[in-house]
Amino acid sequence: MNNNTQLIYVYDPMCSWCWGFKACWQRIQAALADELEIIYKVGGLAADSDQPMPEDMQLFLQKTWRRIAAETGADFNFDFWTHCQPRRSTYPACRAVIAARQYNKEQAMFEAIQKGYYLQAQNPSDISTLVRFAQQLDIDSSAFLSLLQSAQLEQQFQQELVYIQQLPAQGFPSLVLLHKQQYYAIAINYTDAEQVIARIRSVLAL
Repeated sequence: MNNNTQLIYVYDPMCSWCWGFKACWQRIQAALADELEIIYKVGGLAADSDQPMPEDMQLFLQKTWRRIAAETGADFNFDFWTHCQPRRSTYPACRAVIAARQYNKEQAMFEAIQKGYYLQAQNPSDISTLVRFAQQLDIDSSAFLSLLQSAQLEQQFQQELVYIQQLPAQGFPSLVLLHKQQYYAIAINYTDAEQVIARIRSVLAL
């Protein structure tokens, strides 16, 4: 493994296209795990909000879910839209994966949020939902909640947002390869992992 080379996965835990990319991303990681370091960075899709999501936004996102399902085969549970009070707020979920990172469980929390949101009609915009996911991962709930609401974690989150803005990343998900002190944007294909792997390896050969 080349320790000077990193594949940076820029994501938001509640990004529906990240959910659609999940199966392909798993194949990419498996193929490249021995060749480079893979790190996760959150980009923050939607800021904190207590306001209900406007109906037109809800309809737009449901349409997006159907499109992603058709293009990638990803499953979605549309009960979310009737069982939960949707809010356009993904920052709490972003903080939750950063908090879980301190327990070496970032990817596990990411997966818990995705499955809870897209398959189990749970709302990761709610702090109580995120604490419940932490409990499922054997993270102490009171310690997790304290960390989630701490100024230290908020500072870390804001620093990560600034870092992401400096990368050649556009939207979520994005892949950025750091190789020989240069950043390369890697075009994503949602269904063809081999194509993405080939793009990465072509840069590694430079």
